[in-house]
Amino acid sequence: AHSIRTRRSRAGRTTTPARASASAAELQTEYGIADSVEIVEGDAGLVKCVLTHANGSSAEVYLFGACVTSWCQPSGDDVLYVRPDAVFDGSKPISGGVPLCFPQFGPGEMQQHGFARNLEWELVGSSADVNPDFPEPAVLLKLTESEYTKKMWPYSFDCVYEVTLRRDALQLELKVRNSNEEPFSFTGALHSYIEVTDAASEEVCVTGLQGKTFLDKVPDPEAPVEKTQEADTVTFGKALVDSVYLDTDGEALLEVGTGAAVVVSHLSGWTDHVVWNPHETMPACWNNFVCVESALVGAPHELAPGEVWTGTTSLS
Repeated sequence: AHSIRTRRSRAGRTTTPARASASAAELQTEYGIADSVEIVEGDAGLVKCVLTHANGSSAEVYLFGACVTSWCQPSGDDVLYVRPDAVFDGSKPISGGVPLCFPQFGPGEMQQHGFARNLEWELVGSSADVNPDFPEPAVLLKLTESEYTKKMWPYSFDCVYEVTLRRDALQLELKVRNSNEEPFSFTGALHSYIEVTDAASEEVCVTGLQGKTFLDKVPDPEAPVEKTQEADTVTFGKALVDSVYLDTDGEALLEVGTGAAVVVSHLSGWTDHVVWNPHETMPACWNNFVCVESALVGAPHELAPGEVWTGTTSLS
């Protein structure tokens, strides 16, 4: 229960850690699985993994930041949103998709949202395990401490992140192992950007949070105000929204404005939901997306030496 293990795929792929500097072609030879997992050069030459389901859906995840940048339905419609100011040259985190915030969410003692989203992760496994009907392609990425991380956070750790494309869902599972002889504490989030028709519309709203306590970060992100969600919906047309909902029930539902909705579900580990829309502070694109995130923010999680924390979320 307290170890992180990579999986051997049914296609016979090994799970030996790959060099972060390995080319897309080398990684494709090692980890590619016909019709399910392909490793290619993405924007600006950054390496990405493309997962394809038999039903026609797909997902893309970059090794830089372990950032999932696309989850397309069989119709071709992408659930996720990448901002127009996103850069793919490795100079800064990818703005959009699902950036991974660890070991800190938001502002704090280190850089905003920690360091996991602006480091190259290693590809350590791929699989296309067969369920009763279809293969479910997955990739496994790993990040460990370095001189760079220890300058900000003086701990040894192993992070393993599994991205699985299911028939009707995208499952994201983060495992964090404490490799020290002392405990450490962390916060984090999966900062999912979800595309909407127009965030200013009342048809675009979040439900499932009524009655919950939340931290309103708009007045001062470093000194948020505690409030209670009175209304049955959270809407975005009037002002900046930046809220951390504490001890949520596990599911928050975002109506995207087309009659469809995306459910962000905590399956394990995560305790809170973050809801964010920048409104006019980001005039070029604020009306195109809403962030509804699985998070561990309200109370930092203390992890004992050798122990593993698992946070699993599902977008469906």
